[in-house]
Amino acid sequence: MRWLALVLVGLALGAQAQDQEGFGKLDSSPPNGKTAEEIIASFGVKEAQFAEARSNYTFRQSVRFQTINDDTNKPDGEYFQVTDVGLNKDGSRNENVVFAPQNTIERLILERKDFDDLEHRLPFVLTTADLPQYDVTYVGKQKVDEIDTYVFDAAPKVMEKNKRYFKGRVWVDQQDLQIVLISGKNVPDDLRKGHESLSPPFTTYYEQVDGKYWFPTYTKAEGTLHFAAANGSMSQDVRVRDVVKYTDYKQFRSSARIIYNGQDITDKKETDPQKPDPKK
Repeated sequence: MRWLALVLVGLALGAQAQDQEGFGKLDSSPPNGKTAEEIIASFGVKEAQFAEARSNYTFRQSVRFQTINDDTNKPDGEYFQVTDVGLNKDGSRNENVVFAPQNTIERLILERKDFDDLEHRLPFVLTTADLPQYDVTYVGKQKVDEIDTYVFDAAPKVMEKNKRYFKGRVWVDQQDLQIVLISGKNVPDDLRKGHESLSPPFTTYYEQVDGKYWFPTYTKAEGTLHFAAANGSMSQDVRVRDVVKYTDYKQFRSSARIIYNGQDITDKKETDPQKPDPKK
């Protein structure tokens, strides 16, 4: 199994990341044995495959969003929710909130699109279907912990109204040509006075699940959101911190059996991911 074991505390985002612990020097020399275009196509395919595979997994997701007091450097408001993300028998997603204390955020109003950003838009940003919408530029090679990576910058070519995009940097494993780390932000922000909808930059870490899939396991976002003055009020800067964790990945098992030449060749017999294996 291969994984990233980066020191998370104090990690800078985007182009500054190579100066932090766990990041080697950025080498701008060309890729080894493949063109940048071939690598981009390969990791787009892998992202699509992993996104599809993840749709067959159950997992627990926790979202902790805080506003931070600049004087004390401590949270002065918090939204926290833990959700078990499961699957129905027909394959559709279900979400069961298992813990959700009272929301104490006062300096911001969290809207539905903010929750969508927090809960659904952080992983798998550059699948094969997404790539035509982006300019993806090769930056160089960089060692991240024990993994040799290729580094790319990505930005949307055109931003259509009411659509969200990723803008930032991705690190691609040189061996398997799959994304193992992303750092950037969701764009565009809504900058209309009195209607601002802003988001901080984030970094998402991937880990290998079941020895073959790289799934997101940890996202951290932190930054200062600037709200312009409206209706005579003063402008306001609000520092925020957001941590999303994805844990307890378990592959969903169908109750269907695959019969070939009279034999059951179903890969695994477990029928319900919520029930313990009687053999264990």
